[in-house]
Amino acid sequence: MLLVLRLAFGAVGDPGADGLSGLGKYPWAVFSPQGPSVRELVMQALSSVEGGYDLLAPKFDHTPFRTPEGVLDVTAGALRPLGPFGRGLDVCCGTGAGMRVLRSLCQGRILGVDFSAGMLAQARSAHPGAGWVRADVRALPFAGAFDLAVSFGALGHFLPAERPALFTGVYRALRPSGLFAFPVGAPQPVTSRWYWALLGFDLAMRVRNAVWRPPFVMYYRTCPLHAVRSDLTASGFTVTTLPLTALGRREDGSPRYRLVLARRASTP
Repeated sequence: MLLVLRLAFGAVGDPGADGLSGLGKYPWAVFSPQGPSVRELVMQALSSVEGGYDLLAPKFDHTPFRTPEGVLDVTAGALRPLGPFGRGLDVCCGTGAGMRVLRSLCQGRILGVDFSAGMLAQARSAHPGAGWVRADVRALPFAGAFDLAVSFGALGHFLPAERPALFTGVYRALRPSGLFAFPVGAPQPVTSRWYWALLGFDLAMRVRNAVWRPPFVMYYRTCPLHAVRSDLTASGFTVTTLPLTALGRREDGSPRYRLVLARRASTP
């Protein structure tokens, strides 16, 4: 598994749980001088999702796992014409990277929700003006409270069977006509090194979860756009996408990333 991790992340950064590239180079041992060691990464990988992120939290922002600033800025720019927005929610907020987007778009209170106490502690320190809630996002404790919800790099932490509960909770948390937005990467071509690296990573995680408890749910190939769109639609959303061409194009000219826009109905 460590070999797969090295092949996947050792040279060009992490594509993120939704295929979002880290767009930077890091030495394998620690990613960056302030980043985690190989031993710390192994301890995280052998923990539960919650426990693993609690362990990684103090050094998370010094790894390629954090959503890059470029992705955040392009997402904010694409959403700005769709505003103004009132209250905002970052779903699976981690250390609070998405607050950069919400702060630039929302006129009301912004709030992050995550189930890792360690990640929330880092987020509170970095963004003292925001609100924070520790909760399982598969059972969000909100109803009709937000105009905009965002999420970055989190879908790979949910098995396909868990996505309906997640999306239904976000739908319930939004006000009528509220918007749920998140970027997704295009599929890697079979000729790409990334295709085989991510396939190897997912296979390694399946083996790890078959022989080790507690499981650590983190897969890169379980949330293709067509499946995500279908689950969002089943939860009541009207779904469109915007090409994020500022983040580049593939060899065939198609965008490397799209912004999913899931709109709640205008009437309850």
